[in-house]
Amino acid sequence: MRITAERAAELLGGTLAMSERLQGGDVAEVLRLELADGRTAVVKADRRAEAEARMLEAIKRAGAPAPDILARADGLLIMSDLGGSEGVAAASADLGDAILRLHAATGEVYGWETDHGFGPVAIPNGETEDWPTFWAERRLLPFCDTLPDDLAHAVEAAASRLGEILPKRPRPALLHGDLWSGNVMTRGGRVTGLIDPACYHGHAEVDLAMLCLFGNPGDAFWEVYGPDAGHETRRPAYQLWPALVHLTLFGSGYRELVERCLSALPR
Repeated sequence: MRITAERAAELLGGTLAMSERLQGGDVAEVLRLELADGRTAVVKADRRAEAEARMLEAIKRAGAPAPDILARADGLLIMSDLGGSEGVAAASADLGDAILRLHAATGEVYGWETDHGFGPVAIPNGETEDWPTFWAERRLLPFCDTLPDDLAHAVEAAASRLGEILPKRPRPALLHGDLWSGNVMTRGGRVTGLIDPACYHGHAEVDLAMLCLFGNPGDAFWEVYGPDAGHETRRPAYQLWPALVHLTLFGSGYRELVERCLSALPR
């Protein structure tokens, strides 16, 4: 930790006064730095740091809040310190507005310029002809080789039915890609930044489903955002992917979540 912190302080042109590990760095080391001149920053050590920097820049270009990038080098991404978060409920309406702005930015195709990943879990982002094919081939089917046989067969069956569940060519919105409440920083009723992105272009409901996987952004969010009719019916198909990610990263305790998503798919 000291080597990472001191290197980050050097990139900022200062001297390290202290550093502390931040919670939530499940697949990468995340530190908060304080320099001798009083400046603070957050540094993330990850081999995908440069890719994440480009994603944060894309979020800011869309008009949504994200931390400023102060420096990047040697697998380090150094960002402005947004402080703590008061939670999604404290900024529900502003979050709706921020995600509307994010999703208003669109791409030419589904996917992203490079593949990405969460730690050892690969996130392929190659272009496909239509959206259900993207969700099947780039999100669900890659897990099947590592799943128990019964789950693998169930995921394969679900993937084969996506054409009946998901729209064929929805508008390719800019997605955060990992939009759970812990990646939304808030203060004073406002969203101060969307952090830890895994961006790509796809159906906007992917982000909405992730926001609801472990909670709900609140009534004010939905009133501002105004989701399309039927989004709750499609939600399990989109929640299945992060459920599979959690199962792979954190173990069998998430099998029930995967099974719940599978059983909730429209029949």
